[in-house]
Amino acid sequence: MEIKVQSIKFDADQKLLDYIDKKVGKIEKFYDGIVRTEVDLSLLADPQNKNVKVHVFIPGNELVVERNNETFEGAVNDCVATLKDLLVSEKERRFK
Repeated sequence: MEIKVQSIKFDADQKLLDYIDKKVGKIEKFYDGIVRTEVDLSLLADPQNKNVKVHVFIPGNELVVERNNETFEGAVNDCVATLKDLLVSEKERRFK
């Protein structure tokens, strides 16, 4: 699975990129047919100013999850937890 990370209006450090690869890479075990994953990182004006949007492309569908948190790591964790549930549901629905 290809994971593409884009940081908007700032440069993400390697530690954050490695963390994203590690966490987002785990979703592959919940759905085998993932084509690619795109992660967009951005900063917002509010107190929970870290925004993470994850696009997961599977054959015939695209799942999008967006979360805000005080840290990028927290937002990534929230996205991955939601994606896990969505992928399991999609897999059950598709392969019944």
